[in-house]
Amino acid sequence: MSVLDHDGVRLAVDGPLATVTLTDPARRNVQSPALWRALAEAGRALPGSVRVVVLRGEGPSFSAGLDRRAFTPEGLPGEPSFTDLARGGDAEVDAVIAGYQEAFAWWRRPDLVSVAAVRGHAIGAGFQLALACDLRVAATDAQFAMRETSLGLVPDLTGTHPLVALIGYARALEVCVTGRLVRADEAERIGLVNLVVPDDQLDEAATELAAALLAAPRNAVIETKALLQGATGRDLAAQCAAERAAQTRRLRDLAGLDD
Repeated sequence: MSVLDHDGVRLAVDGPLATVTLTDPARRNVQSPALWRALAEAGRALPGSVRVVVLRGEGPSFSAGLDRRAFTPEGLPGEPSFTDLARGGDAEVDAVIAGYQEAFAWWRRPDLVSVAAVRGHAIGAGFQLALACDLRVAATDAQFAMRETSLGLVPDLTGTHPLVALIGYARALEVCVTGRLVRADEAERIGLVNLVVPDDQLDEAATELAAALLAAPRNAVIETKALLQGATGRDLAAQCAAERAAQTRRLRDLAGLDD
């Protein structure tokens, strides 16, 4: 069932599985504030029954990044140009960027597991959108690059935190500052993606992974995701305590003794 379809974003829901598709293949699914607003709306529109969300792009590329018109003095039609944005006060600029980030933040919600199916280019904002998901499946032709620094900017769409968590500070710094392409084989080797498959098997691989994720009991998945997300911020003793508390809740739930 199609729930949303506008500004380059389509959301379809099939029971516990939702699929978000970027729908501008002719322009390699370039991104814009309008698309980000539609992505944020898709997150808000998800029914409570959804457990897994698959993100994909139509055509040969996942997303080639921000629409290059944004870098012109005129900017994108109907949107503030970079110059207009720079003229605002600190609080105003902060609020605008925070609004953009909403499109990238909800994929990490504790009640969902999100999977990006990446083929072709995932550049800049496209790379950060793939990083927003919990898991990534890539086609053999996938290419990731963080080009913001080469344009005099920084990655500001929530991508820096997961990038460092996945590949470490030193490699993340090198990838961001050089803006080089990370191809699928390297991405798998360094832990950036979970699985690489031939291009014609990408959709099938994402579907199979989603099915495997849905096979586990929902509350156990939620508790496990929370444990793993919080692990790097806790020392061993605190993590062990979090495990004990989570397991206590699971045991009581399974025994029918939960509140």
